[in-house]
This record gives sequence, C-alpha cells and structure tokens, in this order.
Amino acid sequence: MEVACGDPDEKIWGDLVFAWRVCKHVGSNAIVIAKELATIGIGGGQTSRVDAVELALEKAREHGHDVRGAVLASDAFFPFPDGPKAALDAGVTAIIQPGGSRRDDDVTAAVRDAGAVMVLTGRRHFRH
Repeated sequence: MEVACGDPDEKIWGDLVFAWRVCKHVGSNAIVIAKELATIGIGGGQTSRVDAVELALEKAREHGHDVRGAVLASDAFFPFPDGPKAALDAGVTAIIQPGGSRRDDDVTAAVRDAGAVMVLTGRRHFRH
C-alpha cells in the first residue's frame, strides 16, 4: 500500500484496512464507508462508481450515521475525481482504492486539495 496524499494516523489506518476488507465481499463497483471499525454505508452493483458513492452515502444517512470523519473504500480505481469529491464534500476524510486510472493524478489532486488522505493498494477487489 502506498500513501498517495495525506498522513493517516493509526485510527484512520485501522478504519481504512477494515473498509478495504469489507469491500472485497461486495459486488462490482463496491463502495464501503466505515467509521470506528464499523460499516456505515455500502453502495454496490451500480454501473457508475459515483452512483455507488452516492448510494453508500445515502444508506449511511438513512440509518442515522454521520459520515463526517468516516473513510471510504473502493474495489477498483476511480476513473474521475467526481466520486471522491462527492464523498469528501459529505465529510469523508480518507479513501483507499487500488489506483491505476489514467486520471490517478487528477483524483489524487482532488483528495489532496480537500486535505484528505488517499491510499493506493495496487490491487483490485473488483468482481462481477
């Protein structure tokens, strides 16, 4: 794993690793939002990664969870910064994803500009 931007503390690392492990078990285009070692939102099976982010955020809120300070895991790379931006605008502070998009620099820049953490695993969980 490589920290692309930010400086994750021990708590954030714990939540990121937890969310990454959960993400492995969700269908394609999986997004998992976690906080304090608990899953608070899942979005999977969407044709759009940004829609999966929005679904995970909606589910978290629907069940009364505050996503501020939460982390997000994605089973595959973000092809554009729009998915991470939606999560960051909602209060997510760290993202873990495989990386590997032609636009990784744009995605990382959006996360860096938000003052958040981005970790690249170099390994996809994406499955159909």
